[in-house]
Amino acid sequence: MGKESDVSRWCTLMEPPSSLVVSLLLITALVSVVGCTVGSIAPTPTEMVVSTATATSQPEPTPSRTPSPLPTPTPMATVTPSRTATPSPTPTPLHPMSIEYMRQQSYPGSDLVIERTLEPGSNYNRYVAAYQSEGLTIYGLLTVPQGEAPETGWPIVVLNHGYIPPDQYRTTERYVAYQDAFARNGYITLKPDYRGHGDSEGESSGGARSADYTVDVLNAVSSMQRYPDGDPERVGMWGHSLGGGITMRVMVVTDDVKTGVIWAGVVATFEEIFEARPRWVGAEASPEGTPGPDATATPTPDPEGLFAHGDFDENPSFWAAIDPVSYLEDLSGPIQLHHAEGDDSVPVAWSESLYERLEAAGQPAELYVYPGDNHNISANFGAAMRRSVAFFDEHVKGAADD
Repeated sequence: MGKESDVSRWCTLMEPPSSLVVSLLLITALVSVVGCTVGSIAPTPTEMVVSTATATSQPEPTPSRTPSPLPTPTPMATVTPSRTATPSPTPTPLHPMSIEYMRQQSYPGSDLVIERTLEPGSNYNRYVAAYQSEGLTIYGLLTVPQGEAPETGWPIVVLNHGYIPPDQYRTTERYVAYQDAFARNGYITLKPDYRGHGDSEGESSGGARSADYTVDVLNAVSSMQRYPDGDPERVGMWGHSLGGGITMRVMVVTDDVKTGVIWAGVVATFEEIFEARPRWVGAEASPEGTPGPDATATPTPDPEGLFAHGDFDENPSFWAAIDPVSYLEDLSGPIQLHHAEGDDSVPVAWSESLYERLEAAGQPAELYVYPGDNHNISANFGAAMRRSVAFFDEHVKGAADD
């Protein structure tokens, strides 16, 4: 019993007073209540803005100090100029007859095709041959010397015939004696039938108002240079009347022709031609030709032709640009001129004026005038032809020795 009383007394000493227990319970309850209240307080709207990702630690600038925004660079591809730049002027197209235009073109010709074999000449063979010019098949009379060709090939002469009405022209019927003289003296010769003549394709266009015939002749030269038995470095050219003007034009366009011989040539300036033979330049719609003097007393230029560019006083640079007389310093070789004083188709004064101009330009030239003869120099044919052959022998055939 004594032992039990001691235990009871220890428990009594360890038990806190009731007032203290109550105080502890109140404090515990208060802490719990306060903690729950603090954890449940929602943030105000101002606090939400501050806590967002866009918030910055720097103060917002005041409106009075807001800087002007920097300009946004504009890509170069979308730049719009404040003033449209003035484009470079478009060059005026060259006229197809201008010498500069013709020099810029190519004249490849083609291989000659033998279309028909004719009766041979005294010491040469004769053929009707064909070649290409601007997609057209052009025919011509070809002669080739018989026998073995020189090491470099036979020298070549291209013959440009004068005006013949295209529907009357025949390959084998005109200029036979002229071609025979060169063929018998050891030259390959070709007399091209301009487009629209004989069996040649295309339309005839007249020599003084178009470069078409000259183009056909330039392609004839290239075709002859490709001919196996010909010497491409020894090429001469002969022309009569209209063909004389073509010869001179060819010789200021290409350097392939070593020399030219011109009989009764249309070799004046366009203004001189217009004054004497106005319809050849375009005074009226009459066909191109050289049958005789024009009857037009007061010519009226055709506004649809060359005169659409202005007359000689209005546009002298145009007329000079299409005129081979303006380019005599560029001739590819010496010129020999033949003309009859009695020529009533082409004035002898044209050859005389050209000769003076050639001398002034420092170009080697010869002039032979035949009194009382006609447009074809018929009465002096033998003498004129001997001089022509000798000229070619010196400047074309002899070119192999240069």
